[in-house]
Amino acid sequence: MPSTPRIAPAVHPAVIELRQYTLRPGRRDELIELFDREFVETQEATGMLVLGQFRDLDDPDRFVWLRGFTDMETRREALSAFYGGPVWAAHGPRANATMVDSDDVLLLRPLPVGADAGSGFAVSPSDRPRQGSAVPNRFVAVSLWHFPPGDEDGPALIHDRLVPALRETGPAPLAVLATEPADNTFPRLPVRTGENVVAVITSYPDEQAHRRHLADATDHHPLVRDEILPAVERRQSAAPRHLRLTPTARSLVR
Repeated sequence: MPSTPRIAPAVHPAVIELRQYTLRPGRRDELIELFDREFVETQEATGMLVLGQFRDLDDPDRFVWLRGFTDMETRREALSAFYGGPVWAAHGPRANATMVDSDDVLLLRPLPVGADAGSGFAVSPSDRPRQGSAVPNRFVAVSLWHFPPGDEDGPALIHDRLVPALRETGPAPLAVLATEPADNTFPRLPVRTGENVVAVITSYPDEQAHRRHLADATDHHPLVRDEILPAVERRQSAAPRHLRLTPTARSLVR
């Protein structure tokens, strides 16, 4: 009898970096080509997981990506190995030459910690497209909600009330993440401090599907429109930021 195909188990990283890079004009595709060729498997060989790479639709010179780790100590070990290793020594200078700023980094974790698996990413590295694959026709929305440091009620409103409404009216978020409060274990790469952010990351067939979902979840959902969103607005420290992204050819998150 033919053997049953082996299905790779999903990986659930407990620490996630959301990295937003400002690039020199016209050099985004150069960085993406270099990244997808040289920095995917080589980073993962050190113990991290490259989750997603994206073009920002609102800024032609912005590259956004996600990577995950088992825990903060694994993050320290993996980053030390990669940035102290031969691949970064060979290709890092060319990557850095495309960048104006690479310090816009949020350190995140699934919200709430230890809760249902749907709060964080569940991905299989074996699903990653090969080098040279076509760019997927997908749209990824990232909503960043900002609350005062130490406020637990604002993030709870997003996770416990807004996200269930989003699940009722459209695709469930791929991940709901909150600021990881632990100290940065690899100071060579700065992260934003003093933050209390919730990131809701959702994938759609296209941007029209995203717009329909927002309409269904807000304009046509009285509880969200009249109660949940006003409660969030009362607690937030700044207006939410919404990233409109398209995945690169080798992105796992799509």
